[in-house]
Amino acid sequence: MYISMTILQPLIALIAGIAILIAPRLLNYVVAGYLILVGVLGLQPHLS
Repeated sequence: MYISMTILQPLIALIAGIAILIAPRLLNYVVAGYLILVGVLGLQPHLS
């Protein structure tokens, strides 16, 4: 199975965002929201 870097980066961002949300603090919410947004936007072209 081949995973390119353009798919791997958004996946890592999503995983990091979800992990940060599990241990919440105010700054963590901001960072998690950014990481999740970047992850979803990065995966969007590959899902359609």
